[in-house]
Amino acid sequence: MRTEPRPLLVDWEWQQRAACRGMNSSAFFSPSGERGPARRTREERARRICAGCEVRTTCAATALRHGETYGVWGGLSRDDRRRLGDEAAAGTVTGRAAPSRR
Repeated sequence: MRTEPRPLLVDWEWQQRAACRGMNSSAFFSPSGERGPARRTREERARRICAGCEVRTTCAATALRHGETYGVWGGLSRDDRRRLGDEAAAGTVTGRAAPSRR
């Protein structure tokens, strides 16, 4: 049985319901050179927005599936996603992601 390819937009429709919809992307993506406390503060702010979002799981899964290397997606920072990828490769994924604490 052959299925027709789905339009790409179908894979991203969940964004219409995202808590971040219409927000400035700078809340989720770091400006060039952002480090240390400034980055942690921005990421924590983004996580709070994501915490109450109805599509958080889909968002995080999309970032993981596509290997997204920038920004906070579904409450997961770049470092969180990297860590999950390392755990998956090692077979040690626990089924939930804890925010990074640097």
